[in-house]
Amino acid sequence: ADVVINLAGRRVHCRYNEANLKEMMDSRVDSTRVLGSAIRQCARPPAVWLQASTATIYQHTFGAANDEVTGVLGGDEPGAPRVWNYSIQIAKNWEAELDAAETPHTRRVALRAAIMMGVDQASAFEILSGLARRGLGGRLGSGRQYVSWIHEVDFVRALDFLIESDLAGPVNVCAPHPLPQVEFARELREAWGGRVGLPAMPWMVALGAWVMDADSELVMKSRHVVPRRLQEAGFEFAFPEWGPAVRDLIARMRGETPDRMKT
Repeated sequence: ADVVINLAGRRVHCRYNEANLKEMMDSRVDSTRVLGSAIRQCARPPAVWLQASTATIYQHTFGAANDEVTGVLGGDEPGAPRVWNYSIQIAKNWEAELDAAETPHTRRVALRAAIMMGVDQASAFEILSGLARRGLGGRLGSGRQYVSWIHEVDFVRALDFLIESDLAGPVNVCAPHPLPQVEFARELREAWGGRVGLPAMPWMVALGAWVMDADSELVMKSRHVVPRRLQEAGFEFAFPEWGPAVRDLIARMRGETPDRMKT
């Protein structure tokens, strides 16, 4: 193979109990280790290895955005729940396994991906849209926490770009304009034609996440991440702003996607 893309890992939409967290760690770290060993033994190793990572590796912050050069990795934020720090440790161990792989003839890229917004069943966008359409897509907690995201079209385009480029190491795969959750929710709600979005206190968010077999970290942690290396390398986003992105995603769900955006 000329290119290897590894996106393996237990899905994070689950309750963060001990068993699930262990499976999230092992499925990511072990698969990366096995793949690195396999590439090392190849007579003709692939030229490129794109390895999934996550934007969750960065600190929980309401301040300056995190890029690959000046960004601060998380894990020691005061007041952050223990499980948030464990998620960061998963990401660090994941990338450490990639770094440790002895693949001198293969260019390695760690995809620090934000939440991908697509229209598949049970996707993050479908779940959030369902809440918004029921009047539940309002402010969560303070609403100040940043949401970093990427449209599914740009995610695929970014992978194609990385295959053809010479970038190596960590690359933030996210739209260039993250926004506070309260604004993110308003754009989503209004795009669906809704006016009401009931707010939720943190304990209500935690309870709702538990009912949905998920964890509140997914919506309460402030992921303020920007794609510095992609943009400096010349990548142009089809959907840099959330407003046009959400309207396109809704059109896709309704089967109204313009032909120019189907690639």
